[in-house]
Amino acid sequence: MNTVEFYLSKGLDHKTAEYFASGKKRITGVVPNDDFTLTISFDNGEKRLYDMRPFLKKGTIFEPFIKPENFCRVYVDDTHCIAWDVDPNIDSNKVWNNKVDLCPDGCYIDSIPVGGVPSA
Repeated sequence: MNTVEFYLSKGLDHKTAEYFASGKKRITGVVPNDDFTLTISFDNGEKRLYDMRPFLKKGTIFEPFIKPENFCRVYVDDTHCIAWDVDPNIDSNKVWNNKVDLCPDGCYIDSIPVGGVPSA
């Protein structure tokens, strides 16, 4: 495993360098919250809060999820990403552009511990 200094030398910011130096995390669960945040569980036992509000804008790929009933259809896909199917009646494994997803690395880095503040 590489050090924080290694990742900093590659141009990553400190928060991202610390994440990769400590080892990548796998998403094991997700719960949508009424305030358009997600409570995400990771394989290291952590639960973190991810704020989706900045992404939920008209004209973006996240527009369908501005509606609470669509936002609540979030799930962890088979690659351990946070995902939504644009149309729940279409199999996103067969129609790839039906799925919107977020990678585990970004979800971890850009979230805060449940009940806490972001790590430095």
